[in-house]
Amino acid sequence: MDIEGYVKRCLEKKIPENKIIEDGFKRIMEIKKIDEDIAKEFVEAVIKEVKTTQSYKKIDDKKLKYLLDYKKSGVKMGEMGGGSRGKGDFYIHRQIARIIESTNQKTEVDSREQDDAGVVKSKADYIVVAVDGTHSRLSDFPFLAGFHVCRACLRDVFVMGADPVALISDIHLADDGDVSKIFDFTGGICAVSEAIGVPLVSGSTLRVGGDMVLGDRMVSSVGAIGVIKDNKPTARKRAEIGDVILMTEGSGGGTISTTALYYGMFDVIYETLNVDFLKACKNLIKYDLLKYIHVMTDVTNGGLRGDAYEISKTANVSLEFYKDKIYDLINPKVLDMLNKLDIDPLGVSVDSLLIIAPKEYADEIMKKTGAKIVGEVKEGNISYLIDNDKKIPLIPEFREAAYTPVKKVVGKMKPNEEEFEIMKEKVKKACDEAIKKKEFVKELLSKD
Repeated sequence: MDIEGYVKRCLEKKIPENKIIEDGFKRIMEIKKIDEDIAKEFVEAVIKEVKTTQSYKKIDDKKLKYLLDYKKSGVKMGEMGGGSRGKGDFYIHRQIARIIESTNQKTEVDSREQDDAGVVKSKADYIVVAVDGTHSRLSDFPFLAGFHVCRACLRDVFVMGADPVALISDIHLADDGDVSKIFDFTGGICAVSEAIGVPLVSGSTLRVGGDMVLGDRMVSSVGAIGVIKDNKPTARKRAEIGDVILMTEGSGGGTISTTALYYGMFDVIYETLNVDFLKACKNLIKYDLLKYIHVMTDVTNGGLRGDAYEISKTANVSLEFYKDKIYDLINPKVLDMLNKLDIDPLGVSVDSLLIIAPKEYADEIMKKTGAKIVGEVKEGNISYLIDNDKKIPLIPEFREAAYTPVKKVVGKMKPNEEEFEIMKEKVKKACDEAIKKKEFVKELLSKD
């Protein structure tokens, strides 16, 4: 069931909002065991979001409207046989190859040959692989979805100290989705691919749930493969006491675009359309500065709160950040939007490049990346935000900061500490069972 798709269809049919809420909340209660009032509030929030996002069609900015819209083909995924591995599916893949071919300047085998895997030449000491899922709320904005998920997986490879050499993609479109979503999504990937010089070489296209899921929901991901030739991976565990912490300006990506879309602040989307992070990383490789860097990461998962927490725990050090310097490195338009909407800038993905390195190399790193010093590494295992004379622990919340109307409702549904510990134990047992099954099958295979 797709609540957002249900609400969109109802609004298109001019069904009164009170009727949508009444019927929608009943559908939710069939699946979820939650408070009835929260279920109704959830549907109300979805209605608000759908009406807000669809209002982009009325804006005067023609370029932005062109970017957010996708020209429908009038052919649905299921009608064309998309994902069903027949003539229609093969034809779709040949069209995808047409979009990708301009990225394939460094490939031996690519999508034009219709092979299942792509091939690039490389010499390396380490191979680095990352995959990122597309932001779920960008299903109706496939170009933005492709653009931002491509940037995300390239960031993950770059921050490990690797030079990306190839991209792969995977897109699942529900049975009623217009096939043009696939092409728009691929176009978004290729915009980044060509801007940064990393080819898209392979991918997969299927339907969400095959014949079983109705609607036009799109789920997708992009993966990146990189190489490290002469240096060591810049993993989180390498942070050392006495290092300085540097950060580049963050303008956001998929999360900030989603916030802008679902609150109707559409012009902020322009701020996210850049590859500055990736260019800064390329400069670190180009000028051979990676050998001086202990840690690189992107300020994404759960914002700075989440990343600082993970680095502290992994490296057993304390990261201390200066609040004013951090806020100075969040894009002003993005920061203004977050402040207006009462969204914690430290609990949401702003997509800055964060670098930890010895102090003596800071000037050269700043010169080549535009980064600035925002803190230092000290003894301890908890990170802190320094606000004038206050030292405030940087601890992640149960969820990242609520950045859409629906997320503000969902934020009310969280377990207490006792419930959370019970859930953790259940999850651990489920994992144990999967490990048992793996060992069982390994034993079967060893008998052959």
